[in-house]
Amino acid sequence: MELRLLVTFEKVATVLSFTRAAAELSYAQSSVTSQIRALESSLGTELFDRLGSRIQLTEAGERLLPYARQILELTEEARTAVTSAGEPEGTLTVGTMESLTNHRLPPLLELFHHRYPGIRLALRTTIGDETRQALRQGSYDLGFLMEAETDHPGLETAVLAAEPLALVAAPGHPLTGAPPATADLLAHPLLATEPGCAYRDLFERELTSVAPVSFMEFGTIEATKRAAATGLGVALLPRIAVAAELAEGALVRLEWEPPFTLWTQLAWRAGKRLPAHARLFVEQARKLLAEQG
Repeated sequence: MELRLLVTFEKVATVLSFTRAAAELSYAQSSVTSQIRALESSLGTELFDRLGSRIQLTEAGERLLPYARQILELTEEARTAVTSAGEPEGTLTVGTMESLTNHRLPPLLELFHHRYPGIRLALRTTIGDETRQALRQGSYDLGFLMEAETDHPGLETAVLAAEPLALVAAPGHPLTGAPPATADLLAHPLLATEPGCAYRDLFERELTSVAPVSFMEFGTIEATKRAAATGLGVALLPRIAVAAELAEGALVRLEWEPPFTLWTQLAWRAGKRLPAHARLFVEQARKLLAEQG
């Protein structure tokens, strides 16, 4: 089996589209089709079922895919080992999120910039399902998750730390001073980031167990906490994202403890052999968050 044929097969199997695979590999679609046919001919079996405009892996294709990925990953690791002269290098595409990028990751990014200049980091801001899907499809090498669950089908996960949350409002808000019941929150305007954010979704689920709820939605954490600081309502946000505002007195923390825990995690596709520079990133991320507490 030629390596270039396995590269093409893995890409088509990941995106399930000859057209999209051709675009991502910078090939003509006819080249992708001929390479897949050449691989099928050499193996003596069909790897894809053609279903009109759609394709799907055959049983043989499903069996080949993990081997193809292992071969390609080992090939890249061998290339890196030969050409790097002992210095870690390579590109990592990492899914992340606003709160982590702004408040937890700067020391990690600074470390890699100065100590490991051969490692090129490409950060992609996504959350939840989008990050998990990108990891399973191979679009991301690693992805940060902030979830209540730590077991994700098709992924392996390093749990880095619990991520405390804080319910915040402007100073002088009526709910300050005494622990409010969950029902008390429903009598006040509620602010939130977009759906799909784990802590927003869990907060909504907790509130709707008491009564229907609606949120004033904002696109970012920064916009949400600014709205809270101006007195528009209360918001549940990662504590690290509001630490500065709480210290300055621009926001106050309400004495309501969420009945759920979120965990900051670093995930990658199950069965993926992480190259040395990816393992280094996981190791340093573990160390950093342990130091941050």
